[in-house]
Amino acid sequence: MSLLIYGAYGYTGRLVARRAAEHGPEPILAGRDAQKLGTLARELELPHRAFALEDGTALREAVSEADLVLHCAGPFARTAHPMVEACLRAGTHYLDITGEIEVFEYVASQDARATEAGVMLMPGVGFDVVPTDCLAAYLKEKQPDAQYLELAVFMKGNLSGGTAATAAMNAGRGSAIRKSGRITHTPAAWRTRQVDFGRGATKVVSIPWGDVATAWHTTGIPNIITYAKLPRGAEHLMKAARYAGPLLRTRPVRRFLEAFARESAEGPDAAMRETGRSFVWGRARTAGGGAATARLSGPEAYALTARTALGTAERALNGSAATGFQTPAGHFGADYILDFEGVRREDLSQAKRGSS
Repeated sequence: MSLLIYGAYGYTGRLVARRAAEHGPEPILAGRDAQKLGTLARELELPHRAFALEDGTALREAVSEADLVLHCAGPFARTAHPMVEACLRAGTHYLDITGEIEVFEYVASQDARATEAGVMLMPGVGFDVVPTDCLAAYLKEKQPDAQYLELAVFMKGNLSGGTAATAAMNAGRGSAIRKSGRITHTPAAWRTRQVDFGRGATKVVSIPWGDVATAWHTTGIPNIITYAKLPRGAEHLMKAARYAGPLLRTRPVRRFLEAFARESAEGPDAAMRETGRSFVWGRARTAGGGAATARLSGPEAYALTARTALGTAERALNGSAATGFQTPAGHFGADYILDFEGVRREDLSQAKRGSS
Protein backbone atom coordinates (compact mmCIF):
# COMPACT_ATOMS: atom_id res chain seq x y z
CA MET A 1 0.00 0.00 0.00
CA SER A 2 1.54 3.30 -1.09
CA LEU A 3 1.32 6.78 0.42
CA LEU A 4 1.92 10.03 -1.47
CA ILE A 5 2.65 13.15 0.63
CA TYR A 6 2.08 16.29 -1.42
CA GLY A 7 3.62 19.52 -0.12
CA ALA A 8 6.28 17.47 1.65
CA TYR A 9 8.84 20.28 1.90
CA GLY A 10 6.52 22.78 3.60
CA TYR A 11 6.81 23.26 7.35
CA THR A 12 4.18 20.70 8.35
CA GLY A 13 4.85 18.51 5.34
CA ARG A 14 8.48 18.12 6.46
CA LEU A 15 7.37 17.06 9.94
CA VAL A 16 5.04 14.46 8.45
CA ALA A 17 7.63 13.23 5.95
CA ARG A 18 10.34 12.87 8.59
CA ARG A 19 8.01 11.01 10.89
CA ALA A 20 6.99 8.70 8.04
CA ALA A 21 10.66 8.04 7.24
CA GLU A 22 11.26 7.05 10.85
CA HIS A 23 8.07 5.14 11.62
CA GLY A 24 6.63 4.12 8.23
CA PRO A 25 4.87 3.61 5.95
CA GLU A 26 7.57 4.70 3.50
CA PRO A 27 6.00 7.48 1.43
CA ILE A 28 6.58 9.02 -1.97
CA LEU A 29 7.33 12.70 -1.46
CA ALA A 30 5.77 15.18 -3.86
CA GLY A 31 5.45 18.90 -4.42
CA ARG A 32 5.76 21.74 -6.87
CA ASP A 33 9.38 22.84 -6.27
CA ALA A 34 11.77 20.23 -7.67
CA GLN A 35 14.83 21.67 -5.93
CA LYS A 36 13.31 21.83 -2.45
CA LEU A 37 11.70 18.44 -2.91
CA GLY A 38 14.91 16.82 -4.13
CA THR A 39 16.88 18.17 -1.18
CA LEU A 40 14.39 16.71 1.31
CA ALA A 41 14.13 13.40 -0.56
CA ARG A 42 17.91 12.93 -0.53
CA GLU A 43 18.06 13.77 3.16
CA LEU A 44 15.37 11.22 4.01
CA GLU A 45 16.39 8.74 1.29
CA LEU A 46 12.87 8.57 -0.06
CA PRO A 47 11.48 8.52 -3.63
CA HIS A 48 9.96 11.76 -4.92
CA ARG A 49 7.97 13.27 -7.78
CA ALA A 50 7.90 16.97 -8.60
CA PHE A 51 4.81 18.36 -10.33
CA ALA A 52 2.43 21.29 -10.07
CA LEU A 53 -1.24 20.76 -9.40
CA GLU A 54 -1.96 22.67 -12.61
CA ASP A 55 -0.18 19.90 -14.56
CA GLY A 56 -3.18 17.63 -14.92
CA THR A 57 -1.33 14.80 -16.62
CA ALA A 58 1.46 14.60 -14.04
CA LEU A 59 -1.06 14.95 -11.21
CA ARG A 60 -3.21 12.09 -12.48
CA GLU A 61 -0.20 9.83 -13.03
CA ALA A 62 1.17 10.42 -9.56
CA VAL A 63 -2.15 10.01 -7.77
CA SER A 64 -3.06 6.88 -9.73
CA GLU A 65 0.11 5.19 -8.48
CA ALA A 66 -0.80 5.78 -4.81
CA ASP A 67 -3.39 4.16 -2.56
CA LEU A 68 -3.70 7.30 -0.45
CA VAL A 69 -2.74 10.96 -0.76
CA LEU A 70 -1.89 13.00 2.33
CA HIS A 71 -2.21 16.57 1.07
CA CYS A 72 -0.12 19.11 3.03
CA ALA A 73 0.13 22.04 0.58
CA GLY A 74 -2.07 25.01 1.47
CA PRO A 75 -3.85 27.30 1.32
CA PHE A 76 -6.25 24.46 0.63
CA ALA A 77 -8.94 26.75 -0.74
CA ARG A 78 -6.67 26.87 -3.81
CA THR A 79 -5.12 23.42 -3.75
CA ALA A 80 -7.79 20.99 -2.53
CA HIS A 81 -10.04 21.03 -5.61
CA PRO A 82 -7.55 19.63 -8.14
CA MET A 83 -6.19 17.05 -5.71
CA VAL A 84 -9.63 15.83 -4.64
CA GLU A 85 -10.71 15.61 -8.27
CA ALA A 86 -7.63 13.59 -9.17
CA CYS A 87 -8.22 11.22 -6.24
CA LEU A 88 -11.86 10.68 -7.20
CA ARG A 89 -10.90 9.86 -10.76
CA ALA A 90 -8.05 7.56 -9.73
CA GLY A 91 -9.84 5.77 -6.89
CA THR A 92 -7.28 7.01 -4.35
CA HIS A 93 -8.11 7.91 -0.74
CA TYR A 94 -7.67 11.58 0.19
CA LEU A 95 -6.56 13.12 3.49
CA ASP A 96 -5.43 16.69 4.18
CA ILE A 97 -4.50 18.96 7.09
CA THR A 98 -6.78 21.89 6.27
CA GLY A 99 -8.64 23.98 8.80
CA GLU A 100 -10.56 26.01 6.21
CA ILE A 101 -14.33 25.92 6.52
CA GLU A 102 -14.97 26.33 2.80
CA VAL A 103 -12.69 23.37 2.05
CA PHE A 104 -14.49 21.10 4.48
CA GLU A 105 -17.81 22.05 2.92
CA TYR A 106 -16.49 21.51 -0.60
CA VAL A 107 -15.10 18.08 0.27
CA ALA A 108 -18.36 17.15 2.01
CA SER A 109 -20.21 18.05 -1.19
CA GLN A 110 -18.25 15.30 -2.97
CA ASP A 111 -19.58 12.57 -0.66
CA ALA A 112 -21.76 10.83 -3.25
CA ARG A 113 -18.99 10.80 -5.86
CA ALA A 114 -16.52 9.44 -3.33
CA THR A 115 -18.90 6.69 -2.26
CA GLU A 116 -19.46 5.68 -5.87
CA ALA A 117 -15.70 5.67 -6.52
CA GLY A 118 -14.94 3.68 -3.37
CA VAL A 119 -12.80 6.52 -2.03
CA MET A 120 -12.52 8.01 1.44
CA LEU A 121 -12.30 11.81 1.66
CA MET A 122 -11.18 12.94 5.12
CA PRO A 123 -9.95 16.53 5.34
CA GLY A 124 -8.62 17.97 8.59
CA VAL A 125 -6.43 15.17 9.98
CA GLY A 126 -4.12 17.55 11.86
CA PHE A 127 -4.64 19.79 14.89
CA ASP A 128 -7.33 21.13 12.63
CA VAL A 129 -9.52 19.22 13.49
CA VAL A 130 -8.75 15.86 15.11
CA PRO A 131 -8.62 16.99 18.79
CA THR A 132 -11.58 19.36 18.52
CA ASP A 133 -13.65 16.90 16.48
CA CYS A 134 -13.03 14.15 19.02
CA LEU A 135 -13.93 16.46 21.91
CA ALA A 136 -17.11 17.53 20.10
CA ALA A 137 -18.08 13.88 19.62
CA TYR A 138 -17.35 13.12 23.28
CA LEU A 139 -19.54 16.01 24.44
CA LYS A 140 -22.33 14.85 22.13
CA GLU A 141 -22.16 11.42 23.76
CA LYS A 142 -22.45 13.04 27.18
CA GLN A 143 -25.26 15.39 26.12
CA PRO A 144 -27.16 13.66 23.28
CA ASP A 145 -29.82 16.39 23.07
CA ALA A 146 -27.30 19.23 22.80
CA GLN A 147 -28.32 22.15 20.62
CA TYR A 148 -25.32 24.41 21.28
CA LEU A 149 -21.61 23.63 21.04
CA GLU A 150 -18.69 25.87 21.96
CA LEU A 151 -15.07 24.86 21.32
CA ALA A 152 -11.90 26.79 22.15
CA VAL A 153 -8.23 26.15 21.35
CA PHE A 154 -4.97 27.43 22.81
CA MET A 155 -1.68 26.84 21.00
CA LYS A 156 1.65 28.24 22.12
CA GLY A 157 4.35 29.09 19.60
CA ASN A 158 4.76 30.67 16.18
CA LEU A 159 2.68 29.98 13.09
CA SER A 160 4.13 28.14 10.11
CA GLY A 161 4.39 29.90 6.76
CA GLY A 162 1.45 27.94 5.36
CA THR A 163 -0.80 28.70 8.32
CA ALA A 164 0.15 32.38 8.24
CA ALA A 165 -0.46 32.56 4.49
CA THR A 166 -3.92 31.04 4.93
CA ALA A 167 -4.72 33.59 7.64
CA ALA A 168 -3.53 36.39 5.34
CA MET A 169 -5.65 35.06 2.48
CA ASN A 170 -8.72 35.22 4.71
CA ALA A 171 -7.93 38.64 6.19
CA GLY A 172 -10.91 40.95 5.86
CA ARG A 173 -13.43 38.15 5.40
CA GLY A 174 -14.66 38.20 8.97
CA SER A 175 -15.58 35.10 10.95
CA ALA A 176 -18.23 32.39 10.87
CA ILE A 177 -20.45 30.39 13.19
CA ARG A 178 -23.07 27.72 12.59
CA LYS A 179 -26.57 28.86 13.44
CA SER A 180 -29.63 26.63 13.16
CA GLY A 181 -27.60 24.24 11.04
CA ARG A 182 -26.33 26.83 8.55
CA ILE A 183 -22.95 28.50 8.34
CA THR A 184 -23.45 32.18 9.10
CA HIS A 185 -20.86 34.92 8.64
CA THR A 186 -20.11 37.28 11.51
CA PRO A 187 -17.67 40.17 12.04
CA ALA A 188 -14.11 39.28 13.03
CA ALA A 189 -13.64 38.82 16.79
CA TRP A 190 -17.43 38.86 17.09
CA ARG A 191 -17.60 37.37 20.56
CA THR A 192 -15.32 36.79 23.55
CA ARG A 193 -15.66 34.64 26.63
CA GLN A 194 -13.64 33.13 29.48
CA VAL A 195 -12.72 29.44 29.51
CA ASP A 196 -10.44 27.31 31.66
CA PHE A 197 -7.91 25.25 29.73
CA GLY A 198 -6.55 24.00 33.07
CA ARG A 199 -4.64 27.12 34.02
CA GLY A 200 -7.42 29.38 35.24
CA ALA A 201 -9.82 31.65 33.40
CA THR A 202 -8.50 32.65 29.95
CA LYS A 203 -10.03 35.10 27.50
CA VAL A 204 -10.75 33.61 24.07
CA VAL A 205 -12.01 35.25 20.89
CA SER A 206 -14.35 33.80 18.27
CA ILE A 207 -12.58 32.65 15.09
CA PRO A 208 -13.66 30.66 12.01
CA TRP A 209 -12.12 27.32 13.11
CA GLY A 210 -12.81 24.29 10.98
CA ASP A 211 -15.25 22.75 13.44
CA VAL A 212 -17.88 25.26 12.36
CA ALA A 213 -18.10 22.84 9.44
CA THR A 214 -16.89 19.49 10.74
CA ALA A 215 -18.46 19.37 14.20
CA TRP A 216 -21.91 19.65 12.62
CA HIS A 217 -21.17 16.72 10.30
CA THR A 218 -19.86 14.71 13.26
CA THR A 219 -22.46 15.55 15.90
CA GLY A 220 -25.47 17.14 14.21
CA ILE A 221 -25.41 19.94 16.80
CA PRO A 222 -26.94 22.89 14.90
CA ASN A 223 -25.38 25.87 16.71
CA ILE A 224 -21.57 26.01 16.91
CA ILE A 225 -19.12 28.75 17.89
CA THR A 226 -15.34 28.28 17.92
CA TYR A 227 -12.80 30.36 19.82
CA ALA A 228 -9.05 30.70 20.26
CA LYS A 229 -6.66 32.23 22.76
CA LEU A 230 -4.95 34.92 20.66
CA PRO A 231 -1.67 36.77 21.16
CA ARG A 232 -1.86 40.17 22.81
CA GLY A 233 -3.14 42.79 20.39
CA ALA A 234 -4.49 40.28 17.87
CA GLU A 235 -8.09 40.90 18.88
CA HIS A 236 -7.71 44.62 18.17
CA LEU A 237 -6.17 43.89 14.78
CA MET A 238 -9.05 41.58 13.92
CA LYS A 239 -11.58 44.24 14.85
CA ALA A 240 -9.68 46.84 12.84
CA ALA A 241 -9.78 44.51 9.85
CA ARG A 242 -13.58 44.87 9.82
CA TYR A 243 -13.14 48.39 8.44
CA ALA A 244 -10.26 47.51 6.10
CA GLY A 245 -12.05 44.45 4.73
CA PRO A 246 -12.68 45.71 1.18
CA LEU A 247 -9.01 46.68 0.81
CA LEU A 248 -7.73 43.44 2.34
CA ARG A 249 -9.89 41.42 -0.04
CA THR A 250 -8.40 42.97 -3.19
CA ARG A 251 -6.21 40.56 -5.10
CA PRO A 252 -2.94 42.61 -5.04
CA VAL A 253 -3.13 43.29 -1.30
CA ARG A 254 -4.11 39.72 -0.49
CA ARG A 255 -1.27 38.27 -2.57
CA PHE A 256 1.22 40.63 -0.94
CA LEU A 257 0.06 39.71 2.56
CA GLU A 258 0.20 35.99 1.76
CA ALA A 259 3.73 36.21 0.37
CA PHE A 260 4.92 38.28 3.31
CA ALA A 261 3.32 35.93 5.82
CA ARG A 262 4.76 32.83 4.15
CA GLU A 263 8.28 34.26 4.11
CA SER A 264 8.26 35.75 7.61
CA ALA A 265 6.57 32.95 9.58
CA GLU A 266 8.95 30.19 10.57
CA GLY A 267 6.86 27.98 12.81
CA PRO A 268 7.86 26.59 16.21
CA ASP A 269 11.46 25.41 16.52
CA ALA A 270 12.41 21.88 17.57
CA ALA A 271 12.61 22.81 21.25
CA MET A 272 9.11 24.28 21.22
CA ARG A 273 7.70 21.27 19.38
CA GLU A 274 9.29 19.01 21.98
CA THR A 275 8.16 20.87 25.08
CA GLY A 276 5.11 22.86 23.97
CA ARG A 277 1.53 21.91 24.73
CA SER A 278 -1.82 22.47 23.04
CA PHE A 279 -5.21 22.74 24.71
CA VAL A 280 -8.86 22.33 23.72
CA TRP A 281 -11.94 23.20 25.77
CA GLY A 282 -15.54 22.41 24.89
CA ARG A 283 -19.09 22.68 26.16
CA ALA A 284 -22.32 21.22 24.77
CA ARG A 285 -25.65 22.58 26.02
CA THR A 286 -29.26 21.59 25.59
CA ALA A 287 -32.11 24.03 25.03
CA GLY A 288 -33.25 23.28 28.57
CA GLY A 289 -29.96 24.21 30.20
CA GLY A 290 -28.28 20.82 30.55
CA ALA A 291 -24.57 20.96 29.82
CA ALA A 292 -21.46 18.82 29.45
CA THR A 293 -17.98 20.35 29.65
CA ALA A 294 -14.58 18.77 28.96
CA ARG A 295 -11.07 19.65 27.89
CA LEU A 296 -8.07 18.08 26.22
CA SER A 297 -4.36 18.71 26.53
CA GLY A 298 -1.75 17.33 24.19
CA PRO A 299 1.60 17.83 22.48
CA GLU A 300 2.46 21.07 20.67
CA ALA A 301 0.00 21.62 17.81
CA TYR A 302 2.34 21.05 14.84
CA ALA A 303 3.97 18.04 16.49
CA LEU A 304 0.51 16.61 17.17
CA THR A 305 -0.51 17.31 13.57
CA ALA A 306 2.39 15.21 12.27
CA ARG A 307 1.31 12.34 14.51
CA THR A 308 -2.41 12.46 13.79
CA ALA A 309 -1.95 12.97 10.05
CA LEU A 310 0.39 10.03 9.65
CA GLY A 311 -1.53 7.92 12.13
CA THR A 312 -4.75 8.46 10.19
CA ALA A 313 -2.99 7.61 6.92
CA GLU A 314 -1.65 4.39 8.43
CA ARG A 315 -5.09 3.37 9.66
CA ALA A 316 -6.63 4.01 6.27
CA LEU A 317 -3.90 2.10 4.47
CA ASN A 318 -4.32 -0.82 6.88
CA GLY A 319 -7.97 -1.28 5.95
CA SER A 320 -9.77 1.22 8.16
CA ALA A 321 -10.86 3.54 5.37
CA ALA A 322 -14.58 4.06 4.78
CA THR A 323 -15.98 5.38 1.53
CA GLY A 324 -17.41 8.87 1.17
CA PHE A 325 -16.77 12.05 3.12
CA GLN A 326 -15.65 11.35 6.67
CA THR A 327 -14.63 13.34 9.73
CA PRO A 328 -11.97 11.98 12.10
CA ALA A 329 -14.26 11.43 15.10
CA GLY A 330 -17.23 10.60 12.90
CA HIS A 331 -15.31 7.63 11.52
CA PHE A 332 -12.84 6.63 14.25
CA GLY A 333 -14.84 7.69 17.30
CA ALA A 334 -14.55 10.21 20.11
CA ASP A 335 -11.65 8.36 21.76
CA TYR A 336 -9.46 8.38 18.64
CA ILE A 337 -7.37 11.31 19.87
CA LEU A 338 -6.50 9.36 23.02
CA ASP A 339 -4.54 6.88 20.88
CA PHE A 340 -1.79 9.48 20.55
CA GLU A 341 0.88 9.71 23.21
CA GLY A 342 0.67 12.69 25.51
CA VAL A 343 -3.04 13.44 25.01
CA ARG A 344 -5.21 13.68 28.11
CA ARG A 345 -8.97 14.28 28.34
CA GLU A 346 -10.75 15.58 31.43
CA ASP A 347 -14.52 15.54 31.94
CA LEU A 348 -15.21 18.76 33.84
CA SER A 349 -18.88 17.93 34.30
CA GLN A 350 -17.95 14.86 36.36
CA ALA A 351 -15.31 16.83 38.25
CA LYS A 352 -17.88 19.48 39.17
CA ARG A 353 -20.43 16.92 40.29
CA GLY A 354 -17.79 15.12 42.33
CA SER A 355 -16.85 18.29 44.21
CA SER A 356 -20.42 19.18 45.16
